[in-house]
Amino acid sequence: MTPSTASAILTVTLALVSCAKASASNSDLTVPPGAVYINPLMYNVVGANYTEWRNLSTVGFDPTNTAPPFIQVFDPSFLNVTGSSATIRLITSNPGFAFAHEAPIYVPDLNAVFFSSNDGGPLGYNGWYNNSVVSMINMTEVDMALASTTGDVNIQIQTLNLPDTVQMVNGGTGPYKGDLLFVTSGRALLPPSIVRVNPILPTMPLQFNSLNDIKILPGTDIMFFTDPTYGWLTGFRPEPMLPSQVYRFDPSTGQVRVVADQFVLPNGIAFTYDGKSAFVTDTGSFEGSFGTNQTLPSTIYKFDVDPQTQAFTNRRVFAYSDSGIPDGIQLDTMGNVYSGCGEGTHVWNAEGTLIGKFYLNSTTAEMIFTKSGLVILDQDAIYLANIQAQGLDLATL
Repeated sequence: MTPSTASAILTVTLALVSCAKASASNSDLTVPPGAVYINPLMYNVVGANYTEWRNLSTVGFDPTNTAPPFIQVFDPSFLNVTGSSATIRLITSNPGFAFAHEAPIYVPDLNAVFFSSNDGGPLGYNGWYNNSVVSMINMTEVDMALASTTGDVNIQIQTLNLPDTVQMVNGGTGPYKGDLLFVTSGRALLPPSIVRVNPILPTMPLQFNSLNDIKILPGTDIMFFTDPTYGWLTGFRPEPMLPSQVYRFDPSTGQVRVVADQFVLPNGIAFTYDGKSAFVTDTGSFEGSFGTNQTLPSTIYKFDVDPQTQAFTNRRVFAYSDSGIPDGIQLDTMGNVYSGCGEGTHVWNAEGTLIGKFYLNSTTAEMIFTKSGLVILDQDAIYLANIQAQGLDLATL
């Protein structure tokens, strides 16, 4: 192979694509009105003279220069997720306050989504001396408002009055036997905990670091949760006394044990519908107040769940996010994996191929499926993507 031949192969021009139709495998691909198609072959290999390099993971990938919010389609299979009429619309906002960051729980009986503000992060207005806030938004009100206009809406949210034992809510799932199930990071010397109507405090010889996310193993009432050191890294918890690990808590016996370790900062957690596989995100590249180190993990790992011990085994890389970090994680009924990243919510198929994004050009840590579609938490705003994909049932009866 001659140098000129190699140069010709490696030099691929990045081309803008149509927002209505794009060529895919020599056929027209019709995308929803709120979406654009980006052919991976147009940007996966670029030449030495290419100038639009993304040297920071905080810079979003938007080769079409489309104004957010919109949907990026990388693979035709993503249209099975979006449906033919998907859009993204703003449903509430409060500029300057990161009220919608973590712990989304959808309660079908109320048709409401519960969520927490950013604990310890920018615009969260909390820390060593101040707690975070848990709120809810009524999706029936959202649906009625959206039906009356083609634009965005701003639905008023309600704040929950929780006891002082609930400090820095950061993860949530459920409904769990009719209740909301939260994990808290703790605040100052107040310990992290698992919280229902009354706090459940799994005991260890040492306090947990700052619990981050939680899910229930399908078919059981056993809780699995992550425990990174973000409380210390963002200044509202003391120096850690335990490794950053994933734990299993059985409420029937009170037993707590480690099921996975060797993470930098384990964050989001989710299971497949049958409970045979688990996903854990490692957001080690984001070090809280210490900034970003792009040489550390920004990775989703997949595990097998041991049918006897429920330990996480056969660890392997499922996906890497080159934009921000993969924070919260959810699955749909088709096996696709959703995670909140630096520019929006990314979606991978069951094999780990990135098939699309809900692009907001801002950090969206969490998302949750509802009857109305996918609700995306975007710090000081909440968006709704009216997609046809359905999320796994997270309720525990």
